[in-house]
Amino acid sequence: QAQLVESGGGLVQPGGSLRLSCEVSGFALDYRFIGWFRQAPGKEREGVSCVSRTDVITDYADSVKDRFTISKDNAKNTVYLQMNKLKPEDTARYYCAASPRLISLCVLRPDDYDYWGQGTQVTVSS
Repeated sequence: QAQLVESGGGLVQPGGSLRLSCEVSGFALDYRFIGWFRQAPGKEREGVSCVSRTDVITDYADSVKDRFTISKDNAKNTVYLQMNKLKPEDTARYYCAASPRLISLCVLRPDDYDYWGQGTQVTVSS
């Protein structure tokens, strides 16, 4: 049974940083591409970043480019999202998810993912 567990969220001031972690079990990271998504109250879930199975290809939403960095450690079965220069509009619940699609890249469409974590809350406020 695949499982994803997020951690690392919290309250941070604008301009600050957080690193989210997504620990996976039940599958190897080189079998699935992984995405980070977020959802704020009253808004749709949006893709933030993803990393391919081979760790070669990454993608980012325009709103987080040059501020967020996705990475993974296959030995630890963990995917990270380093978030810098945080803004109040980054406030949301952040989820990691795994896709069963055996493709060489990754995509940021929620419908392409079948396993989801419970999420971790990120609040950016002074």
